[in-house]
Amino acid sequence: MSVTTPLQFRGPGKDAEQETPPVRGAKEPRRKRVGERGPGVSATRAQQTRAAWLFLALPGLLFLLFTALPVVVAATVSLSDYAVIGPLNWVGFKNYIDIASDPFFWIALRNTVYYTVLYVPLGLAIALATALLLNRNGKAVRVFRTLFYIPVVSSTVATATVWYWVLNPQHGLLNEVLSWFGINGPAWLYDSHWAMLAIVLMSVWAGFGGNMMIFLGGLQGVSPDLKEAARLDGANAWQVFRHVVLPGIRRTTFLVSTLLIINAFQVFDQAYVLTKGGPGNSTVTIVYYIYDRGFGSLQMGYASALSFILFVIILVFSLVNARLTNRDAEK
Repeated sequence: MSVTTPLQFRGPGKDAEQETPPVRGAKEPRRKRVGERGPGVSATRAQQTRAAWLFLALPGLLFLLFTALPVVVAATVSLSDYAVIGPLNWVGFKNYIDIASDPFFWIALRNTVYYTVLYVPLGLAIALATALLLNRNGKAVRVFRTLFYIPVVSSTVATATVWYWVLNPQHGLLNEVLSWFGINGPAWLYDSHWAMLAIVLMSVWAGFGGNMMIFLGGLQGVSPDLKEAARLDGANAWQVFRHVVLPGIRRTTFLVSTLLIINAFQVFDQAYVLTKGGPGNSTVTIVYYIYDRGFGSLQMGYASALSFILFVIILVFSLVNARLTNRDAEK
């Protein structure tokens, strides 16, 4: 009886070769450790670093020339009495002390805060409401998105000129529409009680399209599964909006509200074109007052000091807004 031996597997090649034992005293080849990079990888990393610094050099230079350097110059000028056509005389913090007792500054600050109180909530509500209506697919929806965004890319001066005729007390479109309902419209731009409200309406109309697009991006990030689960649990439309949609767009709301606050304290074009600060200084804002002192009276040192005070005011309001938003998020 013959015994058959099992077939042995041989590797590729003609015949299976036995491994030769290592020679005593010979060095084994060095194995690369995990995470260790070769010389080629290090050279590539260095090239990428140099390229990154090269790409950052031009924007960094532009930032230094057109942002950082003007801020330093403005800070220097704010400590002086500079009238452009004369020498620069150091006065220290005299400009800041004079601002504290300047009645026109407090009028401008009051008008700006009044504008902000009206503009920010109204702009936030209209932008969010429009985004909720247009948060769907369809050709008509895309058309309305484009139409609502057109005023954002239009010139502020051109928009204010159009609104100047819309708000005309005799032949303006707004008063004409109000007359259809038996309402005698006021002299919007010529009445100190209505002039700032007219500027707010124009500003909200001109800028809500951009904020609407930001809200649309935030709304599309809310999971539809969460909204569907809330509906299955018996939540109505308001409860879904309050407990699902609003928490989902909290950061978007913070961004939009911060942008609105900054824009509100920097309002200038609308007041300059529509009312020239009148009637009775009722539409003089801080930026308008800075412009008047700097280019109207050539008091560049005083105007620079006003600019830094405006920066502090915007910073304080932005921090308060961030604190309120974070407190609502913790609830």
